[in-house]
Amino acid sequence: MSTEFIFPSLQHPEAISSFVEACRDLLGDRVSTSPEDRLKAGKDWWPRAWLWDARGKVLSFPDVVVWPESTEEVVALVRLASQHRIPITPRGGGSGVLGGAVPVRGGVVMDLTRMRRIRELHEEDLLVTVEAGILGITLEEELNRQGFTCGHIPQSLALSTVGGWIAARSIGEFSTKYGPIEGMVAGLEVVLPWGEIWRTRVAPRTATGPGLMDLFVGAEGTLGIITAATLRIRRLPEMRRMRSFTFPDLAKGITAVREMIQRGVLPAVCRLYDEMEAAYRFSSVVRKGGPLLLLLFEGESRLVLAEDSVGTEICLDHGAQETGEEPMQHWLKTRFDVSEVEALLKQGAVLDTIEVAATYSRILPLYDAVVGAIQAVPGTVVAFGHFSHFYPDGACLYVSLAGFPGEDREGYHQRCWEAAMHACLARGGTISHHHGIGLQKAPWLGQELGEGLEILRRIKRAIDPHELFNPGKFGV
Repeated sequence: MSTEFIFPSLQHPEAISSFVEACRDLLGDRVSTSPEDRLKAGKDWWPRAWLWDARGKVLSFPDVVVWPESTEEVVALVRLASQHRIPITPRGGGSGVLGGAVPVRGGVVMDLTRMRRIRELHEEDLLVTVEAGILGITLEEELNRQGFTCGHIPQSLALSTVGGWIAARSIGEFSTKYGPIEGMVAGLEVVLPWGEIWRTRVAPRTATGPGLMDLFVGAEGTLGIITAATLRIRRLPEMRRMRSFTFPDLAKGITAVREMIQRGVLPAVCRLYDEMEAAYRFSSVVRKGGPLLLLLFEGESRLVLAEDSVGTEICLDHGAQETGEEPMQHWLKTRFDVSEVEALLKQGAVLDTIEVAATYSRILPLYDAVVGAIQAVPGTVVAFGHFSHFYPDGACLYVSLAGFPGEDREGYHQRCWEAAMHACLARGGTISHHHGIGLQKAPWLGQELGEGLEILRRIKRAIDPHELFNPGKFGV
């Protein structure tokens, strides 16, 4: 029985054979055509792929995997791929959850994880220059050892790379204080589709025309391959203070956080859980019902004490009850634990998370619409949400869903996404806050961007006319 590929390779065997031979001349044994390596490189953590796996389907099967160790080798590989017209899919840790690193036309997967050096730490400027394949946990631990922090702590910290963060426009769980990845990027080194290197000038700000660097932040490798980045860093905090509060209702919790942020109080961690998710995740440490707010303040001690005082006062003014440090400590201890997810998947569950965002005037209607839409899909057992990233003008809503739809797991998964995306767009939200677009969200991108999608298509055609860099993404 032949294997069913969701995205089969579209490359001519003779072109691949010639390309592989040229790659081996360049990289030696850092080139693989083994089925094991190709299967691993053919998918990321997209939940749809897990469903296909369960039915014996293969998501994609690239023709070859390569592991460059320098920017110069990336340049040489790009030139070879251009010469042979072979698509390139750059890959970091493969921790994305939307199919952004899936090679939909076969070709070569360029695994950048051997490009993992810290090139330079600029202590006076609070900047660090690193190669794109360095794991987040490796970078953070080395910075901590020297008295600094990146401040970018996504749940995938141990699996994701700096290049992946930038390519997918990532955000960390401490973002309310430290900001998103695009605010941390001070400079990039990018290999362009025509095989040249572009290194940006590092400055605190520049007004030399449009922000060209932003073309590559969030582009998921479709316009260039990020090989190194200069990031803004911080000194390690002197003090931490933890708080938690329950609120009479979600609206009061949102109002309290909005007031805090708009008054300049910036917790490093600020997470507001709806009543259902609070009961599910914190029943062992919180006895009171209602939406739960977790706060972690960190930084210079006098500033931390001031923010803690003002933040607490605001919460109490909006009817909150204090629930101590234990819920915040519980979250810190358990936030990377996915053992429960694995157990539910073995029982036949369909699981996923959907993150959207909106301004404060729209965020509660958005919450009601998105959570309600998923709950209405037949087969859904639970859908609940929390708000995990806050700004002066709005917040991110992170919805978790679990369903037991029987045999039609793929159809159920798609119906949940359709319901959530339509509800989000109808309420004026954005369909992606920090996971990017990949393959999962691409069908709705045009509805959000409007004519902006045609702008993306024209940029893609101008920069990558042969459509070799991560083709098939963004609908361009």
